[in-house]
This record gives sequence, C-alpha cells and structure tokens, in this order.
Amino acid sequence: MFPHERSLVKKLEGKPFVLLGVNGDGNDPDVKMKNEQQMITWRSFKNERQGKPDITDEWGLQGWPTLILIDHKGVVRQKWVGAPPASVLDQAIEEAVKAAETGA
Repeated sequence: MFPHERSLVKKLEGKPFVLLGVNGDGNDPDVKMKNEQQMITWRSFKNERQGKPDITDEWGLQGWPTLILIDHKGVVRQKWVGAPPASVLDQAIEEAVKAAETGA
C-alpha cells in the first residue's frame, strides 16, 4: 500500500489529513532504513512498546493491514481489515477531509 499512501500524503498536503502508521517489523534494526527506502515520510509507530501492550492488541486489530479512518472530531468512521480498493479508500478520505474543512 505504500505507493498509494505516498500519493495520498502528496495529494492532501495542506489539507486536514494525517496518515499514521504502525510498524509490525518487531525489533528489526533496519526499520528506519527500510522506511527511508520506501519513502515513508509519515509518522510510523512501533507496534511493540516496552512495558505496554502492543498497539495491535490495544486496538483489537485482526490482521495486517488494518486501516482506521478517524475524523477531525476523533470519531472512528471506518475500519478495513485488509487493503480496501483504492477508490473506496479515497472516497472515504475525501468525505472526511471535506467534513473537516467545513466543520461538519
């Protein structure tokens, strides 16, 4: 999904949109380098957290990838387990961005 995510970040630059990632690579010491190679410019958190539950456990995620669309009010609007079709994802994001811009 990285190419599509990169395109979303670029297309929605300057808009009320943030892409956050959760990295499931464990303690791979090359994660930072891999992210740079994949041109991942958005914030990406490690799933495993020392002294805390994994993010996947805390959020009850069922598989990779899981995408969660959270609106500007902090409400979860959509959750996909597995990669949704790009058109479906784009439409949901565009609606959320439009709502954020209008304050709806």
